[in-house]
Formats: sequence, structure tokens, C-alpha cells
Amino acid sequence: MKRRTLLTTGAGAAMAAAMGIPARADGHAKLKVGFIYVGPIGDGGWTYQHDQGRLAVEEHFGDAVETVYQESVPEGADAERAITQMALGGANIIFTTSFGYMEATNTVAGNFPDIKFEHATGFMRDHANVATYDARFYEGRAVLGHMAGRLTKTNRIGYIASFPIPEVIQGINSAFMHARRVNPEVQMEVIWAYTWFDPAKEADAAKALIEQGVDVIMQHTDSTAPQAAAAEANEAGGEIYTFGQASDMSAFAPMPRVASIIDNWNPYYIKRVQDVMDGTWESGHSWGGMAEGEVEIGTITDAVPAEVKAEAEEMIAAITSGDYHPFTGPITKQDGSVFLAEGEVATDLQLVQMDFYLEGMLGDIPS
Repeated sequence: MKRRTLLTTGAGAAMAAAMGIPARADGHAKLKVGFIYVGPIGDGGWTYQHDQGRLAVEEHFGDAVETVYQESVPEGADAERAITQMALGGANIIFTTSFGYMEATNTVAGNFPDIKFEHATGFMRDHANVATYDARFYEGRAVLGHMAGRLTKTNRIGYIASFPIPEVIQGINSAFMHARRVNPEVQMEVIWAYTWFDPAKEADAAKALIEQGVDVIMQHTDSTAPQAAAAEANEAGGEIYTFGQASDMSAFAPMPRVASIIDNWNPYYIKRVQDVMDGTWESGHSWGGMAEGEVEIGTITDAVPAEVKAEAEEMIAAITSGDYHPFTGPITKQDGSVFLAEGEVATDLQLVQMDFYLEGMLGDIPS
């Protein structure tokens, strides 16, 4: 957490002191920016990347802001208490960074109409002081799925999933579809961990997938435990490929981690803090992707054949330019019905409501 002690002068400083608000050297009150995290900032994945966004806010605005955060806040009643405490502590804008904080964020926002609240990956905006934001992770999953389909030798790809919500289902479908397009023999094994961050559960899931003959592991959970499990298997003579989740996870490169999907929240957080400062902040929903710099693919290592790397880079360029949308028809649902006709592109509404697997996927989505 960033702390500074500054001498202040003038009426602005006096007012700030009277209100308990930190002040800048020029006498103006600092903007207090809060973050609620579902995991520890050292998780190496989702929370780590959000905290990098917080640090980017500090770097960009310097003495004009003070940032505060609370890590490892469980989803549910604990979240409501943590958000309330942060609001009472003088935060001007609070970012709640997990899907399960959605209801708590809106409840607390109703009690603090002068504070701005932003909720990540959700859709509820019950009050004018609530905004939502998300990233088009399915774009990155398409690229990783393509590479996975080209890398697998057993034709079995594993996916460690967190919760059966549209964001996760989009990722599974996008990865599977693009793996199948380059390797029609691919099967995808999904293990639902029912957690965003639990290294022990994630490690167990990875080991179970490896025992089932999977040689490529993808994940929508936040720890590096699957990378470590794959590295251990490789030390014993295996050849397991993995992809970093949310952050680069480059400590496990060049194998088993051969590439990664990176969530870059820095531009969004800087913009929204600036909006509060300028008095132009408005409620709404943001869904950025590769074009906005919010979804990136980390360094593709030399463990990936040159031609596969070139194909991945071509796909990245096409998605970024808008020339290609990962969900472009023809696409068929698992039950055989048509999802998208030839050349049809999925709408955002169709994507955020996705609750089905695509044709060729095995098993069912838990209810």
C-alpha cells in the first residue's frame, strides 16, 4: 500500500485534514482509490494483474492519488463488510474485482451514493454510481486454443475451470473450437474446481488431467499450481504444455508454460480514475479486448514450433484489427442446434448469456 507524509498549506489542506482526507502538497485533497481482491496480490495470476493496475494508477497520478486495497476477501457477506469499510474509510472510487462481489457491490453502493463503484466481470448496475467492466478473454483463449490443438500429441487437452458462468464457458468454447479447427481429433477434458484461487485444488486438478492422458493444460483459475504440477510431471519424463492465466507466469517458461493470456487492466484503471478527477465519470459497461490493449498474449517460447507461433501471431493481428471475431459462424451447439449461421458473428448479448457447450464437447455444464 502506498503511503506518503506531506506538509500541506492553505484552505484546501485544512479542509482535507478536517475531513480526514489525505492531502497533496498543493493543498488539494488526494483522490482515494480502493480495490477489493478475491485472492492475494502474490497469486501470480488474476489478483496480481489487478494489483499491477493499482500500481499503474499510482505511477501515473503520483501525489494526486492514494490507493488502498484489501486482499483475499471471500465472495459473499464478507465482501459486503469489506466494501463498506473501504467506503467508510474515505475511498472516492472502489473497484471490486471478482464476479462474486456483484450483489455486495450494488448493496453497498446504494448506501454511499457519492462514491463511485466499479465491479469487474458482472452485469448488475442497480444504482447510478455503479459501473461494470470486463475483458474479452475469449479472444486470448482462441489463440491459446489454436496453439493447443497444434501442440498436443495425445489429442487430449485439459481445462481447469473455476465456476460455470458465461465468462468461463466462453473461454472453454473458444479454446475448444479453435483447437478443433486445426486438429479435428482433439477432445477437451474439463475439471470444475469451483474456486478462483486454491493452489491445492488446482494442483490436484492438473495432476488428475495428466493421469488421464492430457498433454496440454489450460486454466481459468488464478494460481501457478497447475504450472508447477506440469513442471513436476516433465521432470519425471513427461511433455506437458501449459499456458499462463491472467498474468505471464513466465517463471515456468520456456516449458511447461509456452505462452499466456495476460489481463492488462492498467489503461482502464487510469482512464476511470481520470474520469473521476475530471467530473466526467458515468455509469456504464466496458468490455475491452485485444484492440484496447486489455487482453494480451505473453511471449511465445521457442518450445512452440516456428510455424505455430507465426499462426498465433497472425490470429492476434486479425483479432486486434477487427478482421476476425473468434465466434464467427458456422458454429453448432453441443445439442446439434445452430448457434451461428455461416458468416454470422456472435453479438455481445449472445456471449454474455452463453450457457452451453459447442458441438464436440464431452460432458455437461454443471447447473
